[in-house]
Amino acid sequence: MDTTPHTSLYAGRRARLAAQLGSGGIAIVPTAPEHLRNRDTGYLYRFDSYFYYLTGFTEPNAWLIVTAEGTSTLFCQPKDAEREIWDGYRLGPDAAPEVLGVNEAFSVQVLGEKLPKLLENRATVWYPFATHSGLEAQVDGWLRKVRARVRYGALCPDTQRDLCSLLDEMRLLKDAHEIATMRRAGEISARAHIRAMQRSAAMLRAGQDVREHHLDAELLHEFRQHGSQYPAYGSIVAAGANACVLHYSAGSAPVRDGELVLIDAGCELDGYASDITRTFPANGRFTGPQRTLYELVLASQDAAVAATKAGARFNDPHEATVAVLAQGLLDVGLLDANKVGSAQDVIANRAYFPFYMHRTGHWLGLDVHDCGSYVEPGEVGTVNERKDPLSGETIKDRPSRVLRPGMVLTIEPGLYVRPGEGVPEAFWNIGIRIEDDALVTEQGCELMSRGVPVKVDDIEALMRG
Repeated sequence: MDTTPHTSLYAGRRARLAAQLGSGGIAIVPTAPEHLRNRDTGYLYRFDSYFYYLTGFTEPNAWLIVTAEGTSTLFCQPKDAEREIWDGYRLGPDAAPEVLGVNEAFSVQVLGEKLPKLLENRATVWYPFATHSGLEAQVDGWLRKVRARVRYGALCPDTQRDLCSLLDEMRLLKDAHEIATMRRAGEISARAHIRAMQRSAAMLRAGQDVREHHLDAELLHEFRQHGSQYPAYGSIVAAGANACVLHYSAGSAPVRDGELVLIDAGCELDGYASDITRTFPANGRFTGPQRTLYELVLASQDAAVAATKAGARFNDPHEATVAVLAQGLLDVGLLDANKVGSAQDVIANRAYFPFYMHRTGHWLGLDVHDCGSYVEPGEVGTVNERKDPLSGETIKDRPSRVLRPGMVLTIEPGLYVRPGEGVPEAFWNIGIRIEDDALVTEQGCELMSRGVPVKVDDIEALMRG
């Protein structure tokens, strides 16, 4: 983890948050708890993204309190020489104000004593709803203590509001520090994909037994080699038919000569995620049917990339993808025009759904599926109802988000062809996804993950090397 204190960066975010809390507002932000994996062994600790966004502090058992007046109070683990021998260095409350730029800090052991006093005479208490199990009950407990003092003139907050609504909007637009970190994460992840591609081809050429976990190991090696703390999510390494399982985990299945491998993997660097998918021939050479479908998916991604720009809507890249795939599925014979009609009919009736069943992107940042509304805030009240042609469910559509410079989203079209009646056998068990991380700019978008190639000829050349 980057332990360099960017005091002014986090102080600026806290000040922006404070300005939105309203008169008499106070915000409570806990970090993530530690979790046992088994018996007395814990899972690798990862801080809460909202807490980290406001503090840059990575230790567990910590809380941040921000008031509308702009003061910030940290509660953290106290210094403990014996525990630090076992668990590592603790910053401690004495050093926290200077290192983190908060106004004051206390031991987390006095949280229950201090919080009711901080909540006294406040109008509104903000905290993240539905993110921390038991937090609402804790807030209720502190407020009960405040209410017990009303006979002495204390005022109790009469409003509770969801802090996520403010922080989600702040986090949606990335600043220069965040963008630089995400670019670096994309570079590291691209190197990891290249390493896995080349290892697959080299092992097969040498006649070795190749398994999905061999390629997963290459990813992990490259992530850590270049300073990433851990994968941003469980890596997908799917060989052959496994690529048609969207959230398949890397296992021990064989990687066979002549099959495709789909790898969806990205590192987390200093809290920020990357998210890249590449699909490649295990031996480094696409077959004819593989090339046909791959180039169709790539063409759909190209269309989505062209649609990703400031002023466009979040849904525009998905609609561009679907338009290309709908026509392509007819052209290659995966859909029969005599049964499904034109490309426009395919789109209207979602006849493409058996082969493409997910959206084309999501927000990316501190979380791989990052926070932020997908609906334009000023147009929430504009609702169009429609009946889904497949489920019959009534869908309420609202205008999707207008893209602005500084937003980061993925662009990840795919095709997944399982054996079935009417499906040409040459395409059976081919799963393809191509995913890149796009930073919206004034001119269009910057693909931060293109350090690993996507074109057929470039992939084949890379895997020969």
